[in-house]
Amino acid sequence: MTHPVHKVTSFEIAGPYRLRVEFADGLSRTIDFRPVLEGELYGPLRDPRVFNAVSLDPEVHTLVWPNGADFDPATLHDWSEHEAAMAALAKRWAISADSGKRAG
Repeated sequence: MTHPVHKVTSFEIAGPYRLRVEFADGLSRTIDFRPVLEGELYGPLRDPRVFNAVSLDPEVHTLVWPNGADFDPATLHDWSEHEAAMAALAKRWAISADSGKRAG
């Protein structure tokens, strides 16, 4: 069984925490990242300056941020299938981060 390999070819900022993403297969999708911006890796992207520093990694064909955050291009391509699970994970990351702050 083969799985399609999705590649991000371009993107543009479409609003606060929103990106319009173009893929090699012609799909275009606007993604609101706000629900997943939690935790150690994605939480810093809540700063609009950090979020807007997004770039396209030409080697792995996905979106990357200066702090090392990125998303699998297949997840971005099929965002509607993954969005709820990613948001649920983000809630756990937020709880985990809050617990760590209280313990420290």
